Amino acid sequence: MPIPYLTLSQVEAIAREAHRTQTDKAGRPYTEHLAAVAEGVRVRGGGEEQMAAAWLHDAIEDGALTRQWLDEAALPERVKQMVLAVTKRDGEDLVAYTGRILATPGALLVKEADLAHNADPERLAVLEPATRTRLTEKYAQVRGLLGLDGGDGPPDRQDSANPATG
Repeated sequence: MPIPYLTLSQVEAIAREAHRTQTDKAGRPYTEHLAAVAEGVRVRGGGEEQMAAAWLHDAIEDGALTRQWLDEAALPERVKQMVLAVTKRDGEDLVAYTGRILATPGALLVKEADLAHNADPERLAVLEPATRTRLTEKYAQVRGLLGLDGGDGPPDRQDSANPATG
């Protein structure tokens, strides 16, 4: 008998607990970012697997959860692949990073929602000017490499497994 997967609510609770002591660059609870990215995925037509990946999108990169935890978690393989796709690796250049996102079904929408929240003018406004400028340029570069800087973007933007959004 197959092991049941974690529900979206369970994934959210795990992510909230794992990141509970972390704050963003503006000193806000990091879980606010995770919630905004998950909501960004939802409003862009993403499915539950993409929303689960959104809740976990920074967990490995930030050290909130381990790669071993992800490997052993009762999650669909597609969720694990999306999380790994959006996880930056030490020393990795942006072309390799964005190429992996584009090559992983469902990951682009997660990254698009992440970039949208990261680049929110209200979030950026509270940062030091130099940091704000650096991050704005970085986010624009990533959006460009992902094809998100105009038009409809790449075809994998939405959840191809969910015909209602395709």
